[in-house]
Amino acid sequence: MNASDNLVGRVRSRLASSGTEITSAVVARAVREEAGGIVGDADVLDALRLMRQEFVGAGPLDPLLRADGTTDVLVTGPDQVWLDGVGGLRRTDVTFPDEDAVRRLAQRLALACGRRLDDAQPFVDAWLPVGALGRIRLHAVLPPVAADGTCLSLRVLRRAGHDLGSLHRLGTFDQRTHRLLGAVVDARLAFVVTGGTGAGKTSLLSALLGRVSHHERIVTVEDAGELQPDHPQFVRLIARPPNVEGAGEVTLADLVRQGLRMRPDRIVVGEVRGAEVCDLLTALNTGHDGGAGTVHANSPAELPARMEALAALGGLSRDALHSQLAAAFQVVLHMRRHPDGTRRLDEVGVLERTANGVQVVPAWPQDKAVLGELLETREVEPPW
Repeated sequence: MNASDNLVGRVRSRLASSGTEITSAVVARAVREEAGGIVGDADVLDALRLMRQEFVGAGPLDPLLRADGTTDVLVTGPDQVWLDGVGGLRRTDVTFPDEDAVRRLAQRLALACGRRLDDAQPFVDAWLPVGALGRIRLHAVLPPVAADGTCLSLRVLRRAGHDLGSLHRLGTFDQRTHRLLGAVVDARLAFVVTGGTGAGKTSLLSALLGRVSHHERIVTVEDAGELQPDHPQFVRLIARPPNVEGAGEVTLADLVRQGLRMRPDRIVVGEVRGAEVCDLLTALNTGHDGGAGTVHANSPAELPARMEALAALGGLSRDALHSQLAAAFQVVLHMRRHPDGTRRLDEVGVLERTANGVQVVPAWPQDKAVLGELLETREVEPPW
C-alpha cells in the first residue's frame, strides 16, 4: 500500500467518525491534517479528489448528472456506469475503484434521503434532497440481492420548461396536432397522458397547462414536483415519504383531497400510480372540468386495464371504475420514446362507453369526427 492509499484510509476513518456534516471544506481540512507534511503534493491532491468523490455530492457521477440532457445514470458495477439521455443509453468511461466504493456511495445517498441501506434493508427507493443538481430519484440494491454487485440508479427530474410551441419545434407533434392540443385545452376537455418511463409525459402535460386561461386556477398534486408551467394561478402540492421512523408520510391521495378544498378550476395529478386514482376520478366527476393526469401505459388501448388495476388498490370495483372513467376523461394522449431518444406524441384517442365498460378509440388523425363532436359540445370550433 502506497502513501496515497494510507492517507485515503486515514481520512476516510476520520470523516466517518466525525459526526459532522461533510462538505468540501471539511474534506480538505481532514486531508491537510492527516497529511501532516509527510506525503507529497501529488498524493495529497489524489486523496483530496478521491475523498470529495466519496463524501460530497454524487461522487464521480456528479459530472454525468450535471450534463445537459441527462435523464438517468445507472451503475451496475465499478466499471459499468451508463448514461441515458439525448442519443439513448450508452456506457461512459467513469469508473469506481472497487465494489466497496459503489456500495459506500449508495449508502451515503440513502442516508441523505433519511433512509437506511444495509444487509437488513438491502434496497431503497427515495428522493434525494433538492440541491444544485435538482430533483433526483434514488434506487439502489445491495448484494446478495443484486447478484453481481451493488446496483445504483439515479433519475434526473428536470423542471419541464417547454410550451406547446417549443415542443412543436422539437418535433414532438406537427402543426395540425399543435392546433388540436390547443383546442382540447380551450374546450376544457379532461385528458390523460400515457406512455412509458422517460417518454415525455410530464413535458407535454406541463406545456398543456401553460396553455390554460390565466383566469383559471390550477392545483397540481405530484410526487416529484416537476410541473411548473408558465401560469400565474398555479398551486403545487407535493407528496412526502415517511421518515426513518416510518412516520410523517403524506400521500398523493391525501393531497388530492386537500386540493379539492383549494377552489381549483382544474385539478391535476402529475402521475397516477396507486389508490389516488379513486380520488382523482371522484374529483373529475364533481364539476371540475379540464382536469388531467399521467399514467404509465404501453398504449392508449391498455389504459382501461391499467386504471382497473390501480382502482383495485383503492377498493373500487371494475364496473364503478369504468363508469367513473368514462365520465371523468374524454381524451387520451400517448407519448412514445423512440430508439434515437426523440419523444413524440404518437396517438390521440377518445374514451367511449361499450357494453363491457370503456375502451379507447384512436381518433387522430384516423377519425377526426369524434374529436370534432367533443369540441363542438364545448362550443370550441375544431381546428380543421
